[in-house]
Amino acid sequence: MADEPRWDEMFSSQPAADPTAPQPPSRRAAREAATRPKKRRRWIGWVVAVVVVLGLAGAGAGYVWANYEPQVRKALGWELPPPDYVGQGSGQATIVIASGDTGVEVTNSLLDAGVIKSFGTFYSLLLAQKPAVEFYPGYYVLSEKMSSAAALAAIQDPANRVERTALIPEGKSIDQVFEILSTATGISVADFEAAAKNPTDYGVSKDAPSLEGYLFPATYKFDPSVDARSVLKTLVDRTFAALDAAGVAPKDRLRVLTLAALIQREAGRDTKDFYKVSRVFTNRLKDGWHLQSDATVSYGTGRTHTVWTTPEERADKSNKYNTYANPGLPIGPIGAAGDLAIDAALHPVDGPWFYFVPVNLDTGETVFSVTLEQHNAAVRQLQEWCRTTQSPNCD
Repeated sequence: MADEPRWDEMFSSQPAADPTAPQPPSRRAAREAATRPKKRRRWIGWVVAVVVVLGLAGAGAGYVWANYEPQVRKALGWELPPPDYVGQGSGQATIVIASGDTGVEVTNSLLDAGVIKSFGTFYSLLLAQKPAVEFYPGYYVLSEKMSSAAALAAIQDPANRVERTALIPEGKSIDQVFEILSTATGISVADFEAAAKNPTDYGVSKDAPSLEGYLFPATYKFDPSVDARSVLKTLVDRTFAALDAAGVAPKDRLRVLTLAALIQREAGRDTKDFYKVSRVFTNRLKDGWHLQSDATVSYGTGRTHTVWTTPEERADKSNKYNTYANPGLPIGPIGAAGDLAIDAALHPVDGPWFYFVPVNLDTGETVFSVTLEQHNAAVRQLQEWCRTTQSPNCD
């Protein structure tokens, strides 16, 4: 039986060292090992660095794209077609082209109204036009979302321009002119009456009783936004232009218009009669005769639709337009005289006549006389015509 080890040998003796076993690290080596980065930590650092670099590159690319997209696309051949709507559009849009507007201003107006999609697309098309596009001031009704080509064609089409047209015939009184203007523009007659209250505001002579005779007969076109004062100024300025063209000095405007309006109202349809009527009135004024125009008497009574008067009306001196009772020209025009009447007032034809009377109110045939006897015979001819025809013009 083998001997059992003793207790002291069991606790004091150690097994022999194995020469092949690894030696424990020294304290210095342990410290260095503790501070050395592990391989896994080194790999994570590289990943973070790459992410940061890519992020910065992406941010830079985003900035470049946001600010220089067209240039980048062009450099890479990725250009997009110009932004534009397609076709004639739909709905309705109104733009205003003011006098003197440039292409830039017109393009902005179209863009603001929703007519075009891109300033650059339309403006580039506009600049490419040969010859250059000429813009006409006014209101234009177009569609929304039109292609640039369609919008450009639309603002050059007169049919798209919104205008209010007023046709003022020769010989109309101021009240009749206001009615015509009101119908054409939608502005009330009361507004026109208020705007005409002070004739001198329009450069009219202070001696003129009203704007009567200063509202030139012609065809006018007005924008929808026009007001009464602007309309009247347009007509008055047109009258001044006609007088200037005829060589009438400003100081003579009232006198010429007064005589011209009288000729306009009294003369027949034959243009040659204008110059004969002018001669009759000129001869009477020269010799100190009263003009004795029934048209002036009727105007003074407020009846502008007829030239027929009564003995009582012809004797009324309080009627300042009454050329039977008062000498010389009436105090102002009795209607709107046109270019022909103005020219006739300035250039009466040579002749000895002191009287005239229409003998056919349908055709305007007029008889001119030198003596009262001749004139009375012509008056009887008119009376017979009225009796035979029962024409409403004789009322």
